[in-house]
Amino acid sequence: MKKKILALALAAVLMAAMAVTAFAAGNGNVAGVIEQTWKSAAQQIKTVVNSVLFPALDMILVILLFVKIGGLYLDYRKHGQIEWTPAAILFAGLIFSITAPQYIWSILGI
Repeated sequence: MKKKILALALAAVLMAAMAVTAFAAGNGNVAGVIEQTWKSAAQQIKTVVNSVLFPALDMILVILLFVKIGGLYLDYRKHGQIEWTPAAILFAGLIFSITAPQYIWSILGI
């Protein structure tokens, strides 16, 4: 029992000795530093999202739409009726995803 208490006390002393206190530089304006970092990173984030994320999302939605349209054709041949709702939802999502880069950044204020 004494060894466990000694080990815990040693660990606590080592943690206290190796801890570094962090202070805000200059006048202590932490919010200003965070805003400056966001402003410098916002353009890079916007570029990556516009050139990678939205095209990947568009490609996935187009593939799903074509698969759903093929399934609609097979359902029509089998049952004689078409359920348009899933294809319409995928198409609306595709239109939203294609046009989103034009207005999403003004909504977010970037």
